[in-house]
Amino acid sequence: MRFQVPQFIEVEDKIFGPLTLKQFIYLAGGGGLAFAIYVFINNLFISIIPIAAVLGLSAALAFYKVNNKPFVEVMESAFKYYFGNKLYIWRKQEKDQPQTTQAAVKAAKNYASVMVPKISDSKLKDLTWSLDIKESIYSNKNQK
Repeated sequence: MRFQVPQFIEVEDKIFGPLTLKQFIYLAGGGGLAFAIYVFINNLFISIIPIAAVLGLSAALAFYKVNNKPFVEVMESAFKYYFGNKLYIWRKQEKDQPQTTQAAVKAAKNYASVMVPKISDSKLKDLTWSLDIKESIYSNKNQK
């Protein structure tokens, strides 16, 4: 038995002539809102600016794409960015003023008095040799 595999599933169906359902809803909603603005203001010359803004936004929602993404997704991302919480990782913090108290002077002297012994080449070789021997001894015990 053969089945037909759907193809072009990412392309929306054209329902209203050359428009998809989403495009039709955006344009019909923009037209309805533009008419409501005209009725509410009741003056064509004053209402032209808000009507043009509404019709422009509805046309952008219906047809405009940014980087092959619908304008709706771009607007959603913009709202999430502007109104959402932001995490700032790189914040420059002001350094405290240096302490000139006696405790700071004592801490500096204690730090300077600590000496780190230097390991000579021969001691370092002895240490690595002893570690290699111990590792080989322990590895033989584990293998038995």
